[in-house]
Amino acid sequence: FSDGVPGAPLMVIGEAPGAEEDRAGLPFVGRAGRLLDKMLAAIGLDRATNVYIANVVPWRPPGNRTPSPQEMAACLPFLLRQIELAAPKIILCVGGPSSQTVLGVTEGVMRLRGRWRGFESRGFHARAMATLHPAYLLRQPLQKRLAWRDFRAIRAALDTGTAS
Repeated sequence: FSDGVPGAPLMVIGEAPGAEEDRAGLPFVGRAGRLLDKMLAAIGLDRATNVYIANVVPWRPPGNRTPSPQEMAACLPFLLRQIELAAPKIILCVGGPSSQTVLGVTEGVMRLRGRWRGFESRGFHARAMATLHPAYLLRQPLQKRLAWRDFRAIRAALDTGTAS
């Protein structure tokens, strides 16, 4: 249900595992995961030392469909506790469903991405940002420039200590 280092400064949250993730038992290990790893490496981060990765829904929905609002709502209390325990300085929500569920908003990811938001759960506070899902970027490579801006903002926040 997760990968990386609990207590890392950055927590990346996707929506649900795909087929490759389901087989491996780890989030973001398929093509989108490899792209995510490259994006993290471009800002000097990696899941082995300073990133924690999870999904809103820890199982693969039938037919690899987007998790339903009911499935995400059912899993949200567990994810919130996972966030509290992992205690990241920054939460990066990738894709619309993850962003909407974690941030409690209805806007689409194109409107949400690149803007800092506060995150709070039972006294735990962190900064949060939405960005485009790596799977979307594989289908729409011209949009990588937008995600690159988001990742540079995350790096700057970690470097300047404004992440907390």
